[in-house]
Amino acid sequence: MKKLFRYFMIAVKGEEKNFTEGSLERALFLLSVPVVLEMSMEALFAIFDAYFVSLLDNEEYLATIGLTETSLFVVMSLALGVSMAATAMVSRRIGEGKPKEAADAAFQAILIALGFSAIIGVGGYFYTPELLKALGGSDELIAQGTPYARIMLTFNVVLMLLFTINAIFRGAGDAAIAMRTLILANGINIILDPCLIFGLGPFPELGFKGAAIATCTGRGIGVLYQLYHLFIKKGLIKMGMENIKVMWSTIRRLLYVTGGSAGQHLITSASWLFMVAIVATFGSKVLAAYTISFRIIAFTILPSWGVAMAAATLVGQNLGAGLPDRAEQTVWKASFYNMLLLLFISIIFIIFAHPVIRIFTEDPIVTKYGVLALRIVFAGYVFYAYEMVIGQAFNGAGDTYTPTLLNFIAFWVIQLPLAYYLSHYTSLESTGVFVAIAISSCILAIMAIQVFKMGRWKKIEI
Repeated sequence: MKKLFRYFMIAVKGEEKNFTEGSLERALFLLSVPVVLEMSMEALFAIFDAYFVSLLDNEEYLATIGLTETSLFVVMSLALGVSMAATAMVSRRIGEGKPKEAADAAFQAILIALGFSAIIGVGGYFYTPELLKALGGSDELIAQGTPYARIMLTFNVVLMLLFTINAIFRGAGDAAIAMRTLILANGINIILDPCLIFGLGPFPELGFKGAAIATCTGRGIGVLYQLYHLFIKKGLIKMGMENIKVMWSTIRRLLYVTGGSAGQHLITSASWLFMVAIVATFGSKVLAAYTISFRIIAFTILPSWGVAMAAATLVGQNLGAGLPDRAEQTVWKASFYNMLLLLFISIIFIIFAHPVIRIFTEDPIVTKYGVLALRIVFAGYVFYAYEMVIGQAFNGAGDTYTPTLLNFIAFWVIQLPLAYYLSHYTSLESTGVFVAIAISSCILAIMAIQVFKMGRWKKIEI
C-alpha cells in the first residue's frame, strides 16, 4: 500500500513525465490517475449542478438542462475533435523529442478552437429559442430555459479552450496540470452554483440562469490558469512569442485529424439529439428521468474515459519514439483495467440505482424511469470499456477516421433504428431507448477490437 500511495502522489504532483520506457503498468498508472481525477471532477460538477437546479422544484429546468447539454454535444464534439488532434500531434512531437514543434502545434490548435467557438457563440446567441424548439422543447420550457441555454451557448469559448488546452497538457505528459485546472474550474462552479441560484450572502438571486453564469465563470478562471502555465510557468510544453504565429501547414494537418475526431463525436452527438427527441415524445417526466440518469452515468463513466485518454497519450508518445509494440501493449492493458473498473462501478449502481435516483427527485414516475435507465445502460457499459480505450488509442495514433466509421455503424445503423422500433412498436415504450443503448454499446466494442487487431493505426503519419 505504501508503494501504491507513493505512486499516487507522484502522479498527482506530475513529477514523472517520461512514459516511453520502463514499466507499462507504472506509466499507465501515473498518467491515468490525474486524468481520472480530472474527469471525476467534471462529472462531480455535473451531479452538483443537477442537484442544485432540482431544488428549484421545476421539472422544466431539469428538462432544459437535458436539451441544452444535448445541443452542447455539438460544441463538445468540436472541442473534443480539436483536443484529440492536439493530443495526437503534441504527444507525437514529445515522443520524438521536439518540444518546440509541440508548442507550435499547440498554438495552432488554440487558434482553431477560437475560430469554432466564435461561430457557435454568434449562432447560439441569436437562435437559442429555435434550437430548443427543434429539440422538442415545449413552449413553457423554451420560455423558462432560453436565458440559461443562451448563456451556455454564447460563452462556449471557455468550454472549447478548457478542453483544448488540457488536451495539450495531457499530450505533453503534464496530465497533473490538466487535473488541477478542472479541480479549480469546477470547484468554483460548485461554490458559485448555490450562491447565484439562491442568492446566498452578497450574491444576487438569479435562479436558473445563475447556474449557467456559475459554470461559465468557473471555466473562464480555469482557462486563465491554463494560460498562466502555458506562457509563464516552465514545463514540458511552454509557449513564447516565437510560437505565436499562424502555420497553415500545421493547421491543415490538425484540421484533418480534427475532422475525423470531431466527426466521430458529431455522429455520436447527432444520434443523441435524435435519442433525446425520441425520449421527449414520452413527456417531461421521462425526459427529466433521462437527464438525471445520464448525469449519474457521466459521473461514473468519465473516470473510465480518463483511463482511455491516458492510453491515447501513451500511444502517441510511444509511436513518436518508434515503439509501436509498446503502444499496442499499453492499449490491451488499459482496456483490461478499464473493464474491471466499469464492472465494479456497474455492480454498485445497478444495486443502488433507486436510492441514488431519489437523491435528485421525489417524483415516482421520474424515479421509475431513472432507475430503469441506470440498470439497463450499465449492463451494456461493461463491454463498452474496451471500445473506450481502443477508440481513444486510434485517435492518439492520429487515425481518427476509423472510430468515425465504427461510431456511424453503431449509432446510426444500429442504435437509432433499434431505439425507435423498441420504444414505439413494442411494449417496452421509453425503456426501449435504454435497451438499444446497451445493445449498440456491446456491438461497437466487438467491432473496435477486431479492427484494432489489424494494426493499420501503427502506420499513420501525423
